[in-house]
Amino acid sequence: MPEFELLDGVAALPRATWDALAGDAGSPFLEWAWLASLEESGAARPETGWAPRPLVARQDGRIVAACPLYAKGHSEGEFVFDWGWADAAARAGIEYYPKLLAGVPFTPVTGGRLLTEPGADRPRLLRALAEALRELCLANELSGVHVNFCLDDERAALEAAGFLPRLGFQYHWTNPGYRDFDDYLDSLRSKRRNQVRRERRELEAQGVRVESFAGRDIPEALLTRMFEIYLVTVQQHSWGRQYLNPRFFELLAERFRERLCFAVARRGEELVAGAVNVQKDALYGRYWGALEPLRHLHFNVCYYAGIEHCIRAGLARFEPGAGGEYKQLRGFDATPTELPLPRGSAPARGGRALPRAGARRGGPHDRVVRGAHRPPPRRRGATRGAPAPPQPTSGSHTWSPNLTPSQMAVVQRNTRRWPGSPKSCTSIRSS
Repeated sequence: MPEFELLDGVAALPRATWDALAGDAGSPFLEWAWLASLEESGAARPETGWAPRPLVARQDGRIVAACPLYAKGHSEGEFVFDWGWADAAARAGIEYYPKLLAGVPFTPVTGGRLLTEPGADRPRLLRALAEALRELCLANELSGVHVNFCLDDERAALEAAGFLPRLGFQYHWTNPGYRDFDDYLDSLRSKRRNQVRRERRELEAQGVRVESFAGRDIPEALLTRMFEIYLVTVQQHSWGRQYLNPRFFELLAERFRERLCFAVARRGEELVAGAVNVQKDALYGRYWGALEPLRHLHFNVCYYAGIEHCIRAGLARFEPGAGGEYKQLRGFDATPTELPLPRGSAPARGGRALPRAGARRGGPHDRVVRGAHRPPPRRRGATRGAPAPPQPTSGSHTWSPNLTPSQMAVVQRNTRRWPGSPKSCTSIRSS
């Protein structure tokens, strides 16, 4: 019978303890080095609306399961857009924030969200974690729990606990065993094949060469330019949001270097553009920026360099990030981050949820919403009138208490009251 506890951050746990739960084959973004760097750099903290509250399950004093959980004061940085829900809640007089979110901040990548100890009874622990999230939400009288981009077996456990799915798509490239880049080109239709060749040729004609460096092979001079590459895109676009800071990239260079893969475009020795990728079981595109507005630069640095690296390194998959239907023209296939199941319940590959399990009165359940900031003011032009259903975007599982609008209207933002539950949050019994 596991006992649940909320901590003040992943960084509070030993690195080996957390990474054992994340697993050797798990997403690199679940590793302690990534999550702790977000916390310690100040990118994920209460003041930014991302209050870390990892949920851990202990049995016989040992941590046997965990969930990367955050109390959110807004919906920024999730890549699962629920602004429609938030607006509808505001019109109905419902406090939508804070909410709980299980996932990785600023990272739309599928991976484990209900982590379990290797060799443990995973189905039993998944059921216990899903129920703990649900009770955590009820105990704090929150609007719901969101579990973003989760795995298939986690989806099933969340569905059984009453979570609802949302359907979304991303564009992923798969490597069936290409020998080289030309082999990949041969898989495209003639028109697209010629287009890719022309885009590469025209960039070369501008005196620009593109190359990739991974792990310890990344020159120190390039490591120090990662934040600059990230920031330039944020500053160049009206929709840009700066979630990260220089300290985060410094910590990545110190702790996470073996996972980094840097694609750069240079004219001579001058850096023209770069893409910061992460590699493990696959290649994941994360941040990119161009210091010069050159034609075809984006496609070459963000996609073709990544495909070449995957072929050379033998990686079977390349996930370049959210959005971008133009990727399909270049061999990236639409991949569901969540699939509808019978009874309209859970997704196959993505999810979002938001309850909280704690301990006795005065225990972790009292701390889940501490420090979560209020949402930003209503955006200009926000739709008023009858609430519209949320649009399907990236995969997400959501659970909300089955309350009427009048009941939900009395929910207070920073409630610390334990309203009573048929089970003790410290001793949720697995069925």
